[in-house]
Amino acid sequence: MVFLLLTIEHAWAQPEPSARSANDWKKEWDKTIEGAKREGRVHVYMGGWGAVLDAGEFQRAYPFVKVTSVTGRGGEIAKRILAERRAGKFIADVSSEGVGSNFRTLHTAKSLDSIKAALILPEVVDQSKWWQGRHRYVDPEGQYVFRYVGLPQVGNISYNTKLVDPREFKSVWDFINPKWKGKIISRDIRDPGPGNAPMRFFYYQPDIGPDFIRRLFGEMDVTLFRDFRQGVDWLSSGKFSLCFFCSDIDLARAQGLPVTEFGPLKEGGGLHTQYGTLALLDRAPNPNAAKVFINWFLSREGQLALQRALNNAGAEAPDSLRVDIPKDELKPGNRRMEGVRYLDLDSRPEWTDMKPILNVFEEALGRKSKN
Repeated sequence: MVFLLLTIEHAWAQPEPSARSANDWKKEWDKTIEGAKREGRVHVYMGGWGAVLDAGEFQRAYPFVKVTSVTGRGGEIAKRILAERRAGKFIADVSSEGVGSNFRTLHTAKSLDSIKAALILPEVVDQSKWWQGRHRYVDPEGQYVFRYVGLPQVGNISYNTKLVDPREFKSVWDFINPKWKGKIISRDIRDPGPGNAPMRFFYYQPDIGPDFIRRLFGEMDVTLFRDFRQGVDWLSSGKFSLCFFCSDIDLARAQGLPVTEFGPLKEGGGLHTQYGTLALLDRAPNPNAAKVFINWFLSREGQLALQRALNNAGAEAPDSLRVDIPKDELKPGNRRMEGVRYLDLDSRPEWTDMKPILNVFEEALGRKSKN
C-alpha cells in the first residue's frame, strides 16, 4: 500500500490567521483599491514566468493600475533589485522568483515586508483552497516568501527505450545494479540547472539518503556532461542507457527519438517550487497597488492566468498549490498525483541549501577517481 507523505510540520509554523469578517475585509480591500488608484502603477519583477505579465490579464482586471514589468531568467531578478537598492533606487514592489532569489537573497538581505499581512481577499486567505489545507512559506517566520507552486519531480531519470526495460526498476536502488555500470550519464550538478531538486530529494528522502549519491557517483562509473544537448544525444543514440537530469526529453521523444522518463518509483518524489515564490519588497513605492497585484495573482483567477499564459507561450505550466483550479491543461508529469509519496523539498529552509549535497557529490567523485 502506498501512503502520501505529508509535509513535515516544522516548529516555526505560524498559527492560521484569524478570519476577517465580511465587513472587515471589504473595508480593507476598498481602502487598498483607493490607494492603488492614487499610485496608478505597480512594478513587478518576475523571473522565468514573465509571460503572465505580458498576457495582460491583471491589467484588464484592474485598468487603473499600470504594470511595469521587469522579467528575465530565473536567478537574475534579485541581483537586479539589490543592485538598484545599493544605488538608492527603491523601484520594485513585488518579486516573483525562485527560492534562491526571494529567500536566500532578498530575505537574507532583510529587503522584504510581510506578504502574509498583505493577503486580503477571502479566497486567498482561505487555506482550504490550497494543497493539504494550508499556505506554505519558505522563510522560518512564515511571513515573507509565499510559495504558490508545488511542482512534482520523480528524480528526472530518463532511459533509452531500445536498451532498457522499465519493469526492471521499482526503486531508485535498482540503478546501483552492476549491470548498469558504465552505462549511465548525468548532468554535472555543480553547474546551475536541472538536477538541483532531484538531488535534494535523494539526499533528504529517508529511504534514499546520502549513501545513494555516494554509491551512484562513486561506484557506477557515471559519465558527466554539462551541455544539455549532449546528454540527450548520447542517450538517444544508444551510447548510454540511462540519464540522470537530462532535459528536453519530451521534445526529443516528440521528434521520434527512443527516449522517455521513468514515472514515480516506490520512494515517491519531491515537490519543488521552481520560480513559484512571491514576495513584497519593503519600502515599496506602490504598496497598495502591490497588494492588489498579490491578491489577484494568488487568487483562482490569477493562478489560472499563469497556467494559460505559460501554455500559450509554449512553456510548461507548473502545478499551482491552489486546488480549486482545473489541472487538465498541465503536462501529466507536472501534476501532483494521488497515492504518490511527496517530500516537500522547500518546506524547510535548510533543505534549500545545496552545499551538503554538493559535498557528498564531490566526495563520491573523489572516490571514483581513486578506483
